[in-house]
Amino acid sequence: MKLTTMTQVTVDGVMQGNGHATDEERKQGFDRGGWAMEAFDDESMALINETYRRADAFLFGRRTYEIFAPYWGAEERARAAAADPDHHQIAAALNARPKYLASTTVTDPRWEHTTVLSGDVMSAVRELKARPGGELQVHGSGALIRSLLAADLVDELTLLVVPVVLGQGTRLFPADGPDIALDLVASRADSKGVTIQVYRPAGRPHYAPAG
Repeated sequence: MKLTTMTQVTVDGVMQGNGHATDEERKQGFDRGGWAMEAFDDESMALINETYRRADAFLFGRRTYEIFAPYWGAEERARAAAADPDHHQIAAALNARPKYLASTTVTDPRWEHTTVLSGDVMSAVRELKARPGGELQVHGSGALIRSLLAADLVDELTLLVVPVVLGQGTRLFPADGPDIALDLVASRADSKGVTIQVYRPAGRPHYAPAG
C-alpha cells in the first residue's frame, strides 16, 4: 500500500484546532480552534470526500483518533453512512475500512475495525505498506506524520493550506527536524483561497555550497 497524508494547515504551518478546540487544548491555552470550519468550497470538499473514499485503510495517532472515533463512529452517523454511503462518503469510508491506531495508552478501542499498534509502530507500518492495496491514509495525526517522515515511510503528502495566520498552536513540521526535499505533484487554489498542494518526498534537499 502507498502511505499518503492529508493535512489542513494555516499559512504559518499550524495544524492544531482546524475543527473546534478540545477541552484539553483549551486548558493548555489554545483558544483559536475552528479556523478551517467552512473554509473549503464545494470542489475542495468533493476532493476531500473522494480522498477518504479511495482509502484501503486508515492510520491514526492517538489524539486524532480520540477526536474522530466519537464523531465519525457515532452509532447514528455510522448507520446513516451504511444506508446511504454516497451522501456520507467520509463516514462510510471510516466506518467500513480497517483502522490502525498508533498508541501505547489505548488498549481497548471501541470503534469497530480498529487494530492498536502498540509496539514498534514504524516496523508495523512497514508491514502494512508491504501488503497489496491502494492507500493507507493518515489524516491529522501530526506527531505520527512527523515520525513517519523521519522514518522515510510517507509516499505522498497533501497540504490544504487555509489562508489564515494563527500565531499559536502546534505546527506540522517541527522547528528542529529532518530536512526533506519535495517534488510538487499537483497544485491548485479553490474559490475561497485554499491552496491544495500534493508533494512526494524526494530525499534530502541540495544546498548551495558555502561562499
